[in-house]
Amino acid sequence: MKIGILTAGGDCPGINAAIRGVGKTAILEYGMEVIGISSGFLGLINEEYVQLDENVLSGILTLGGTILGTSRENPFKKGSTFNAIDKPKLIKKHYQELGLDALVCIGGNGTQRTAALLAEVGLNVIGIPKTIDNDVYGTDVTFGFDSALWIATEAIDRLHTTANSHKRIMVIEVMGHHAGWLALYSGMASGGDVILLPEIKFDINHVAKYLKKRAINKKPYSIVVVAEGIPTPKGEPAARYVANCIKELTGLETRETILGYIQRGGSPSPMDRVLATRYGAYAVELIAKKKFGEMVCLDGDTITSVSLADVGGKLRLVPIDHPLIEKARRMGVCFGTENC
Repeated sequence: MKIGILTAGGDCPGINAAIRGVGKTAILEYGMEVIGISSGFLGLINEEYVQLDENVLSGILTLGGTILGTSRENPFKKGSTFNAIDKPKLIKKHYQELGLDALVCIGGNGTQRTAALLAEVGLNVIGIPKTIDNDVYGTDVTFGFDSALWIATEAIDRLHTTANSHKRIMVIEVMGHHAGWLALYSGMASGGDVILLPEIKFDINHVAKYLKKRAINKKPYSIVVVAEGIPTPKGEPAARYVANCIKELTGLETRETILGYIQRGGSPSPMDRVLATRYGAYAVELIAKKKFGEMVCLDGDTITSVSLADVGGKLRLVPIDHPLIEKARRMGVCFGTENC
Protein backbone atom coordinates (compact mmCIF):
# COMPACT_ATOMS: atom_id res chain seq x y z
CA MET A 1 0.00 0.00 0.00
CA LYS A 2 0.98 3.62 -0.49
CA ILE A 3 -0.02 6.19 2.10
CA GLY A 4 0.30 9.95 2.45
CA ILE A 5 0.84 12.00 5.63
CA LEU A 6 0.10 15.68 6.14
CA THR A 7 0.14 18.01 9.13
CA ALA A 8 -2.30 20.93 9.20
CA GLY A 9 -3.32 23.79 11.49
CA GLY A 10 -1.12 25.22 14.24
CA ASP A 11 2.14 23.55 15.16
CA CYS A 12 2.59 21.84 18.51
CA PRO A 13 5.12 19.55 20.20
CA GLY A 14 4.81 15.89 19.18
CA ILE A 15 3.87 16.20 15.51
CA ASN A 16 7.20 14.77 14.34
CA ALA A 17 6.82 11.91 16.82
CA ALA A 18 3.44 11.12 15.21
CA ILE A 19 4.92 11.31 11.70
CA ARG A 20 7.66 8.94 12.82
CA GLY A 21 5.12 6.60 14.43
CA VAL A 22 3.12 6.42 11.21
CA GLY A 23 6.13 6.15 8.92
CA LYS A 24 8.18 3.57 10.81
CA THR A 25 5.19 1.33 11.47
CA ALA A 26 4.07 1.56 7.85
CA ILE A 27 7.54 0.82 6.43
CA LEU A 28 8.91 -1.73 8.89
CA GLU A 29 5.79 -3.65 9.89
CA TYR A 30 3.64 -3.48 6.77
CA GLY A 31 6.09 -2.72 3.92
CA MET A 32 4.10 0.32 2.83
CA GLU A 33 5.39 3.25 0.81
CA VAL A 34 5.08 6.57 2.65
CA ILE A 35 4.71 10.00 1.06
CA GLY A 36 5.03 13.21 3.07
CA ILE A 37 2.80 16.04 1.88
CA SER A 38 4.09 19.57 2.45
CA SER A 39 2.22 22.43 4.13
CA GLY A 40 -0.99 20.66 5.04
CA PHE A 41 -3.76 20.48 2.46
CA LEU A 42 -1.89 23.04 0.35
CA GLY A 43 0.61 20.32 -0.52
CA LEU A 44 -2.12 18.20 -2.11
CA ILE A 45 -3.38 21.23 -4.01
CA ASN A 46 0.07 22.35 -5.21
CA GLU A 47 1.54 18.83 -5.60
CA GLU A 48 4.36 19.28 -3.11
CA TYR A 49 5.51 15.90 -1.84
CA VAL A 50 8.55 14.13 -0.41
CA GLN A 51 9.34 10.43 -0.04
CA LEU A 52 9.62 9.41 3.61
CA ASP A 53 12.05 6.58 4.34
CA GLU A 54 13.82 5.41 7.48
CA ASN A 55 16.66 7.89 7.02
CA VAL A 56 14.29 10.85 6.84
CA LEU A 57 12.37 9.61 9.90
CA SER A 58 15.50 8.99 11.96
CA GLY A 59 16.22 11.56 14.68
CA ILE A 60 12.92 13.46 14.50
CA LEU A 61 11.27 12.01 17.64
CA THR A 62 12.49 14.83 19.89
CA LEU A 63 12.08 17.69 17.42
CA GLY A 64 9.40 20.35 17.84
CA GLY A 65 7.39 21.69 14.93
CA THR A 66 6.81 19.52 11.85
CA ILE A 67 9.30 18.39 9.21
CA LEU A 68 6.48 18.52 6.64
CA GLY A 69 5.47 22.10 7.35
CA THR A 70 1.91 23.16 8.02
CA SER A 71 -0.75 25.66 6.97
CA ARG A 72 -4.30 26.60 7.88
CA GLU A 73 -5.55 25.99 4.34
CA ASN A 74 -9.18 24.84 4.36
CA PRO A 75 -10.08 23.42 0.94
CA PHE A 76 -13.80 23.62 1.71
CA LYS A 77 -13.74 27.33 2.62
CA LYS A 78 -15.39 29.62 0.09
CA GLY A 79 -13.89 32.78 -1.36
CA SER A 80 -10.22 31.82 -1.82
CA THR A 81 -8.13 31.10 -4.95
CA PHE A 82 -10.24 28.10 -5.96
CA ASN A 83 -13.90 27.85 -5.09
CA ALA A 84 -15.24 25.41 -2.50
CA ILE A 85 -15.92 22.77 -5.16
CA ASP A 86 -12.64 22.97 -7.10
CA LYS A 87 -10.23 22.49 -4.22
CA PRO A 88 -11.63 19.18 -2.97
CA LYS A 89 -11.82 17.97 -6.59
CA LEU A 90 -8.20 18.96 -7.13
CA ILE A 91 -7.13 17.22 -3.92
CA LYS A 92 -8.98 14.06 -4.96
CA LYS A 93 -7.38 14.22 -8.43
CA HIS A 94 -3.85 14.54 -7.03
CA TYR A 95 -4.55 11.88 -4.40
CA GLN A 96 -5.50 9.48 -7.21
CA GLU A 97 -2.58 10.50 -9.43
CA LEU A 98 -0.19 9.81 -6.54
CA GLY A 99 -1.71 6.37 -6.25
CA LEU A 100 -2.47 6.77 -2.56
CA ASP A 101 -4.41 4.07 -0.75
CA ALA A 102 -4.94 6.27 2.30
CA LEU A 103 -4.25 9.72 3.71
CA VAL A 104 -3.28 10.39 7.34
CA CYS A 105 -4.28 13.88 8.52
CA ILE A 106 -2.56 15.09 11.70
CA GLY A 107 -4.29 18.12 13.15
CA GLY A 108 -6.82 19.71 15.46
CA ASN A 109 -10.54 20.40 15.15
CA GLY A 110 -10.39 22.14 11.79
CA THR A 111 -8.19 19.42 10.31
CA GLN A 112 -10.46 16.64 11.56
CA ARG A 113 -13.50 18.43 10.11
CA THR A 114 -11.76 18.73 6.73
CA ALA A 115 -10.69 15.08 6.94
CA ALA A 116 -14.32 14.07 7.53
CA LEU A 117 -15.42 16.05 4.47
CA LEU A 118 -12.67 14.50 2.32
CA ALA A 119 -13.85 11.07 3.45
CA GLU A 120 -17.32 12.01 2.22
CA VAL A 121 -15.98 12.78 -1.28
CA GLY A 122 -14.30 9.39 -1.51
CA LEU A 123 -10.79 9.59 0.00
CA ASN A 124 -9.59 6.93 2.44
CA VAL A 125 -8.74 9.11 5.42
CA ILE A 126 -7.46 8.54 8.96
CA GLY A 127 -7.24 11.41 11.46
CA ILE A 128 -4.74 11.88 14.30
CA PRO A 129 -5.70 14.53 16.90
CA LYS A 130 -3.16 17.10 18.01
CA THR A 131 -3.45 20.44 19.78
CA ILE A 132 -2.17 22.08 22.93
CA ASP A 133 -5.77 23.17 23.66
CA ASN A 134 -6.85 19.54 24.31
CA ASP A 135 -10.25 20.37 22.78
CA VAL A 136 -10.62 17.77 20.02
CA TYR A 137 -13.92 15.96 20.47
CA GLY A 138 -13.85 12.18 20.75
CA THR A 139 -10.54 11.67 22.57
CA ASP A 140 -9.57 11.99 26.22
CA VAL A 141 -6.24 13.66 25.43
CA THR A 142 -4.53 15.21 22.41
CA PHE A 143 -0.77 15.13 22.11
CA GLY A 144 0.75 18.58 22.52
CA PHE A 145 -1.29 19.31 25.64
CA ASP A 146 1.15 17.79 28.12
CA SER A 147 4.10 19.69 26.64
CA ALA A 148 2.23 23.00 26.74
CA LEU A 149 1.15 22.26 30.30
CA TRP A 150 4.79 21.84 31.36
CA ILE A 151 5.78 25.10 29.65
CA ALA A 152 2.88 27.09 31.11
CA THR A 153 3.39 25.66 34.59
CA GLU A 154 7.11 26.43 34.60
CA ALA A 155 6.41 30.01 33.46
CA ILE A 156 3.81 30.56 36.20
CA ASP A 157 6.18 29.02 38.77
CA ARG A 158 8.76 31.65 37.80
CA LEU A 159 6.21 34.46 38.08
CA HIS A 160 5.48 33.41 41.66
CA THR A 161 8.90 34.69 42.74
CA THR A 162 8.46 38.06 41.02
CA ALA A 163 4.96 38.45 42.41
CA ASN A 164 6.17 37.66 45.93
CA SER A 165 9.19 39.95 45.71
CA HIS A 166 7.12 42.97 44.64
CA LYS A 167 3.89 42.06 46.47
CA ARG A 168 1.96 42.15 43.21
CA ILE A 169 -0.96 40.44 41.55
CA MET A 170 0.26 38.63 38.44
CA VAL A 171 -2.22 37.88 35.66
CA ILE A 172 -1.00 35.18 33.27
CA GLU A 173 -2.78 34.42 29.99
CA VAL A 174 -2.45 30.93 28.52
CA MET A 175 -3.77 29.56 25.23
CA GLY A 176 -7.07 27.76 24.75
CA HIS A 177 -9.55 29.54 22.45
CA HIS A 178 -12.90 28.18 23.58
CA ALA A 179 -11.59 25.52 25.96
CA GLY A 180 -10.02 26.09 29.37
CA TRP A 181 -8.12 22.82 29.79
CA LEU A 182 -4.69 24.44 29.74
CA ALA A 183 -5.71 27.24 32.10
CA LEU A 184 -7.36 24.80 34.51
CA TYR A 185 -4.48 22.33 34.65
CA SER A 186 -1.63 24.86 34.63
CA GLY A 187 -3.47 26.97 37.19
CA MET A 188 -3.85 23.99 39.49
CA ALA A 189 -0.32 22.70 38.89
CA SER A 190 1.22 26.09 39.67
CA GLY A 191 -0.92 27.02 42.67
CA GLY A 192 -3.04 29.69 40.97
CA ASP A 193 -5.37 31.64 43.27
CA VAL A 194 -7.82 32.64 40.53
CA ILE A 195 -8.51 30.59 37.37
CA LEU A 196 -10.78 32.01 34.68
CA LEU A 197 -12.15 29.65 32.03
CA PRO A 198 -14.26 30.30 28.90
CA GLU A 199 -16.72 27.63 30.09
CA ILE A 200 -17.53 29.34 33.41
CA LYS A 201 -19.23 32.74 33.30
CA PHE A 202 -17.29 34.99 35.66
CA ASP A 203 -17.91 38.36 37.26
CA ILE A 204 -14.80 40.52 37.54
CA ASN A 205 -16.27 42.10 40.68
CA HIS A 206 -16.21 38.72 42.42
CA VAL A 207 -12.57 38.34 41.38
CA ALA A 208 -11.70 41.77 42.77
CA LYS A 209 -13.52 41.08 46.05
CA TYR A 210 -11.65 37.79 46.44
CA LEU A 211 -8.26 39.42 45.78
CA LYS A 212 -8.94 42.30 48.19
CA LYS A 213 -9.84 39.75 50.86
CA ARG A 214 -6.51 37.97 50.27
CA ALA A 215 -4.68 41.29 50.68
CA ILE A 216 -6.56 42.08 53.91
CA ASN A 217 -5.63 38.62 55.19
CA LYS A 218 -1.93 39.47 54.67
CA LYS A 219 -1.47 37.29 51.58
CA PRO A 220 1.48 39.13 50.01
CA TYR A 221 0.69 38.33 46.37
CA SER A 222 -1.80 36.53 44.12
CA ILE A 223 -1.59 34.53 40.89
CA VAL A 224 -4.44 34.85 38.37
CA VAL A 225 -4.45 32.38 35.44
CA VAL A 226 -6.77 33.19 32.53
CA ALA A 227 -7.56 31.38 29.30
CA GLU A 228 -7.17 33.53 26.20
CA GLY A 229 -10.75 32.70 25.18
CA ILE A 230 -12.58 34.24 28.13
CA PRO A 231 -15.05 36.90 26.93
CA THR A 232 -13.99 40.56 27.26
CA PRO A 233 -16.32 43.52 26.60
CA LYS A 234 -14.36 45.06 23.74
CA GLY A 235 -12.52 41.98 22.56
CA GLU A 236 -9.23 43.08 24.14
CA PRO A 237 -6.65 40.49 25.22
CA ALA A 238 -7.87 38.57 28.25
CA ALA A 239 -4.90 39.28 30.52
CA ARG A 240 -4.95 43.01 29.74
CA TYR A 241 -8.68 43.30 30.46
CA VAL A 242 -8.47 41.35 33.72
CA ALA A 243 -5.34 43.15 34.94
CA ASN A 244 -6.79 46.61 34.20
CA CYS A 245 -10.06 45.75 35.95
CA ILE A 246 -8.23 44.43 39.03
CA LYS A 247 -6.16 47.63 39.25
CA GLU A 248 -9.27 49.81 39.01
CA LEU A 249 -11.39 47.78 41.42
CA THR A 250 -8.79 47.00 44.08
CA GLY A 251 -6.04 49.59 43.77
CA LEU A 252 -3.54 46.76 44.10
CA GLU A 253 -0.41 46.69 41.95
CA THR A 254 -1.09 44.30 39.06
CA ARG A 255 0.96 43.09 36.08
CA GLU A 256 0.01 41.00 33.05
CA THR A 257 1.97 38.36 31.17
CA ILE A 258 0.82 36.73 27.92
CA LEU A 259 2.72 33.48 27.33
CA GLY A 260 1.71 33.26 23.66
CA TYR A 261 3.40 31.05 21.12
CA ILE A 262 6.13 29.89 23.49
CA GLN A 263 3.56 27.33 24.65
CA ARG A 264 3.51 25.71 21.19
CA GLY A 265 7.22 25.51 20.52
CA GLY A 266 10.11 23.29 21.44
CA SER A 267 10.69 19.63 22.13
CA PRO A 268 7.72 17.46 23.18
CA SER A 269 7.46 16.05 26.68
CA PRO A 270 8.10 12.33 27.17
CA MET A 271 4.35 11.69 27.57
CA ASP A 272 3.59 13.48 24.29
CA ARG A 273 6.32 11.55 22.49
CA VAL A 274 4.79 8.28 23.66
CA LEU A 275 1.19 9.29 22.95
CA ALA A 276 1.99 10.64 19.48
CA THR A 277 3.92 7.48 18.65
CA ARG A 278 1.02 5.30 19.82
CA TYR A 279 -1.42 7.37 17.76
CA GLY A 280 0.77 7.10 14.66
CA ALA A 281 1.25 3.35 14.95
CA TYR A 282 -2.47 2.73 15.47
CA ALA A 283 -3.35 4.88 12.45
CA VAL A 284 -1.36 2.46 10.29
CA GLU A 285 -3.13 -0.51 11.88
CA LEU A 286 -6.44 1.02 10.82
CA ILE A 287 -5.14 1.48 7.28
CA ALA A 288 -3.90 -2.11 7.14
CA LYS A 289 -7.40 -3.25 8.21
CA LYS A 290 -8.95 -0.87 5.63
CA LYS A 291 -10.93 0.79 8.40
CA PHE A 292 -11.10 4.29 6.96
CA GLY A 293 -13.00 7.43 7.92
CA GLU A 294 -11.77 7.12 11.52
CA MET A 295 -9.87 9.32 13.97
CA VAL A 296 -7.42 7.68 16.36
CA CYS A 297 -8.28 8.47 19.98
CA LEU A 298 -7.44 7.70 23.60
CA ASP A 299 -10.15 6.15 25.75
CA GLY A 300 -8.79 5.82 29.27
CA ASP A 301 -5.43 4.20 28.52
CA THR A 302 -6.63 2.38 25.41
CA ILE A 303 -5.81 3.57 21.91
CA THR A 304 -8.86 3.08 19.71
CA SER A 305 -10.77 5.11 17.12
CA VAL A 306 -14.00 7.03 16.53
CA SER A 307 -15.77 7.95 13.32
CA LEU A 308 -14.59 11.20 11.75
CA ALA A 309 -18.23 11.94 11.00
CA ASP A 310 -18.89 12.05 14.76
CA VAL A 311 -15.90 14.32 15.46
CA GLY A 312 -15.94 17.06 12.84
CA GLY A 313 -17.20 20.46 13.97
CA LYS A 314 -17.42 19.57 17.68
CA LEU A 315 -15.37 20.80 20.63
CA ARG A 316 -14.36 19.05 23.83
CA LEU A 317 -14.89 21.69 26.50
CA VAL A 318 -14.25 21.61 30.25
CA PRO A 319 -17.47 20.49 32.02
CA ILE A 320 -18.47 23.03 34.66
CA ASP A 321 -18.80 20.17 37.15
CA HIS A 322 -15.36 18.74 36.32
CA PRO A 323 -13.89 17.02 39.45
CA LEU A 324 -10.76 19.19 39.30
CA ILE A 325 -12.88 22.35 39.46
CA GLU A 326 -14.78 21.01 42.46
CA LYS A 327 -11.51 20.05 44.17
CA ALA A 328 -10.03 23.48 43.43
CA ARG A 329 -13.03 25.29 44.91
CA ARG A 330 -12.75 23.26 48.11
CA MET A 331 -9.12 24.40 48.31
CA GLY A 332 -10.08 28.06 48.02
CA VAL A 333 -9.42 28.70 44.32
CA CYS A 334 -11.67 31.37 42.79
CA PHE A 335 -13.32 30.92 39.37
CA GLY A 336 -14.96 34.34 39.36
CA THR A 337 -18.42 33.24 40.50
CA GLU A 338 -20.40 34.31 43.55
CA ASN A 339 -19.37 31.21 45.48
CA CYS A 340 -15.92 31.46 43.89
